[in-house]
Amino acid sequence: MSISMELMIVIIVNVLTAGIFLGGLAMSIKFIEQQIKRLEEKQDKHNNLIERMVKVEESTKSAHKRIDNFEGKDA
Repeated sequence: MSISMELMIVIIVNVLTAGIFLGGLAMSIKFIEQQIKRLEEKQDKHNNLIERMVKVEESTKSAHKRIDNFEGKDA
């Protein structure tokens, strides 16, 4: 069984096209994963800031109560 030259070229072109498509898809997935990781890092920083702010607010509330007690005010 002999494969004609045209059929061989079509097969080669289709294989190359599929390879290029899959390579581009893999690169896109890798880029998206990097962006997700970057966003997760930003979110972690934001969450740490929120946790720290809660502690600051609690400390401030406590300090205000102590100041009010020192000044003789009832909170």
